[in-house]
Amino acid sequence: MIPEEDRGPAWLRDYGGAIEADIQRMEEFAQQLLAEVQKNYVPHMEEVQSDILPNLPEPHESFAELVSFFKAHRTVQQDTSTRVWDVGDGTGGLATAAETVSRNYGQADAFSRARVSDVESALDETGAAAPPPPGSQNTTTQQDGTANTGSPNA
Repeated sequence: MIPEEDRGPAWLRDYGGAIEADIQRMEEFAQQLLAEVQKNYVPHMEEVQSDILPNLPEPHESFAELVSFFKAHRTVQQDTSTRVWDVGDGTGGLATAAETVSRNYGQADAFSRARVSDVESALDETGAAAPPPPGSQNTTTQQDGTANTGSPNA
């Protein structure tokens, strides 16, 4: 028997039963989420982009601390810019995945249900949640070091 301190929280011990999803609500969620992104996020992305990526003058090379600061500052600006675009792309991808699952399973009968692999496949197609590399212990996506040019397709 497993000692009490080694068992999981009481509220999680019965986990493993069937997970049900309301396909109609998933379709509504997808439509509302996509509309929200298009209406209230996308129009402001370029404005935010222009605010966080100003062209700063180059410091004199003899001022090593300032040169180092500007280098770090530019890196943070670029990372922030990338995240701004990623939020829009990821949220839109999530809505697209929910819409795909809804479309594929909306007319299915009560005995037919989507498998987790079907949902993961729908997410993978959007690029919203890229799977970790095979054999990897790390589930977070590593940065590939490419520069963001300010384009959502960069």
